[in-house]
Amino acid sequence: MKRTSLCAVALGTALLTTIATSALADIRDYEFQLVEKELKQGEAVVSVKLVHKPSGRAIRDAVIFAKRIDMGPDKMEAMTAPLEPVPSTEPGVYRFKTDLTMAGQWALSLGAKVQGEEGTVETKLILKATP
Repeated sequence: MKRTSLCAVALGTALLTTIATSALADIRDYEFQLVEKELKQGEAVVSVKLVHKPSGRAIRDAVIFAKRIDMGPDKMEAMTAPLEPVPSTEPGVYRFKTDLTMAGQWALSLGAKVQGEEGTVETKLILKATP
């Protein structure tokens, strides 16, 4: 009888720990990282990786609902370029085809939802287009 009670207590404790850990998840634990920080001017594919910072694991199947690329870092926010998603074979890597019409610094802005998490991962990454 005691053994059954101890097993039930252990199972209950493990369940509560799992629930508490899940409840402590924070959308700020996720970030996009540029795969390459420099690209050639002209047609290019920008790749970013979505990472869970505490574990370092790549996050697949995020829903990217906002995307923009512009030359804001060079004080030319109005200079934008098209940004079209393209398939990726690497888990957690999201790729976008664009045309970096000028050499200089470009800001890639993304907004995404992570499956099972509340809130939005929002980021602005700076990359450099070289001649």
